[in-house]
Amino acid sequence: MGCARAAAFNLPKLTSLINSSKPASVLRPFGSHANGCCLLSGDVTVTETRHMSSEAKRLCTEINMKIGTHNGTFHCDEVLACFFLRQLPEYKDAEIIRTREPAQLAECDIVVDVGGVFDPKKHRYDHHQRTFAETFHSLCPEKPWVTKLSSAGLVYLHFGRQLLAQLTELKEDDRQLEVLFDKLYENFVEEVDAVDNGISQYDGEARYSISTTLSARVSHLNPRWNSKSQDTEDGFRKAMKMVGEEFLDRLEFYQSAWLPARTVVENAVKERHQVDPSGEVLLFSQGGCPWKEHLFALEKELQVEMPIKFVLYPDQNGQWRVQCVSAGLNTFQNRLSLLEEWRGVRDEALSELSGIKDCIFVHAGGFIGGNKTQEGALEMARRTLQAAAKSPANGSS
Repeated sequence: MGCARAAAFNLPKLTSLINSSKPASVLRPFGSHANGCCLLSGDVTVTETRHMSSEAKRLCTEINMKIGTHNGTFHCDEVLACFFLRQLPEYKDAEIIRTREPAQLAECDIVVDVGGVFDPKKHRYDHHQRTFAETFHSLCPEKPWVTKLSSAGLVYLHFGRQLLAQLTELKEDDRQLEVLFDKLYENFVEEVDAVDNGISQYDGEARYSISTTLSARVSHLNPRWNSKSQDTEDGFRKAMKMVGEEFLDRLEFYQSAWLPARTVVENAVKERHQVDPSGEVLLFSQGGCPWKEHLFALEKELQVEMPIKFVLYPDQNGQWRVQCVSAGLNTFQNRLSLLEEWRGVRDEALSELSGIKDCIFVHAGGFIGGNKTQEGALEMARRTLQAAAKSPANGSS
């Protein structure tokens, strides 16, 4: 499958929040002239053009969608949820109504993080009710994540594919879009869900404090306890801009760098038997491709029966490396290490010991070696595989 198309990621203009004496705080778009209608904010009276047609008036009313969320102290989950919604065509010009008044929330087209109701059919996405225990897995059993959802996760689950299709120009049924959908939940949204719901990463007391997460930075934009003004409108606006920029940055990275790397690794996995009949050696014609995470995922997805042991690639000097595949992402143990007697030996001494021309080195840890040629690096992998077949005790370390 080809690389994902590059897309232009432009943050929509985030409009100003207007202070109001009314119970609800309202964020409305300025300067929207569609159909001759200009939406204004706060207590300003909207004056209709005298000769505006009834059709134009109807269209003007239709585009004035409302997103409801709570007022007061804001948190990363509803800020991110509102940002997600504002990227969609139907909500891009929506007012954001910040209130806890049931009557005002009832007038909103969609409500997040307030109201005590989770009902996608009615576009109500709160997670604070005692009966709520939904996770990605409970709502989509084919997905693995069991972190309790916040409003960010709920909106992402229900609108995420549409959101990514809008931002990347990929089709919603495109396999690459589904990969991005999973990756951005696991590496961006799930953290927001967990922090908002008070779910620790680990058991026991933390050794140190982390105060620079996205949720923490959103929290820092709230008024300080002793500030003269406790108005949260400007902070909410800044928070939505910040989370939006960060989400779009991660999306751009995953589409323009992470997905192409996955394609490179997938092609190498499919072509591995052309490199060596064992199917246990991958070849990358260009070095620098981050392959580890993709390899483990693709082995499962492609149902690779014999685990891949070695990866070959050129270094910056045009020489070749043979690197062992580790037993997992977070371990230094290898599935199969280079031969023990080669470790720490270099150059001619290594070539003479191994019987392989043009050897450069084998690391003392046995996880990587070098040769001047692709053929030499491949032969180092083959000799190790042959030795392991004869003596399994020579395996992982």
